[in-house]
Formats: sequence, C-alpha cells, structure tokens
Amino acid sequence: MYLEAIADIKNAEEEARASKFLARENARKTVEEAVSAGEETVAATLARAGSEIAHLKRVADQKAAEQAGELVSTTANRQATLRARAERRLDEAARMIVERVMNT
Repeated sequence: MYLEAIADIKNAEEEARASKFLARENARKTVEEAVSAGEETVAATLARAGSEIAHLKRVADQKAAEQAGELVSTTANRQATLRARAERRLDEAARMIVERVMNT
C-alpha cells in the first residue's frame, strides 16, 4: 500500500514535470510566433508607408510643376502687359519730344 502510494506520487511528479515542459515549449512557440507576426506586421507597415510616401511625393511634385507652370504663364502675361504699356508710353514720349522740338 505504501509502495503504491509512492509510485502514484512518482507518477504524478513525472506527469507534472512533463506538463511543465510542454507548457514551457508551448509558451516559447507562442512567443516566437508572436515575434514573427510582429516583425511581419512591421515590415508590411514600413512597405506601405514607403509606397505612400512615394505616392505623396509624386503628387506634391506634380502639383509643384503645375503651380510653376501657372506662375510662368501669369508672369509672361504680366510682362506682356507691362511691355505694351511701356511701348505706348514710349510712343507718347517720343511724340511729345518731337512736338517740343518742332515748337521751339
């Protein structure tokens, strides 16, 4: 009877050790899987962020080019307007000079 009790205790201790070992192994595997999944998530997020940054840069470059084109066009129009106004005034100034020279 005592020997059976000792054998039962030994079996229970062996089962407990085996259960602890399995629990540790399962915990280790779970941690490894979690780390691996986390690394994959970080890599995917970085890739998405990189492509989004590239897209935003392309959009910003395109908008900057459009704005530069509009600025060039506006500047050219203003330049033409100022040049026409200056030419008119030059013609008026030349006429006034000729009139003064003729009247003297």
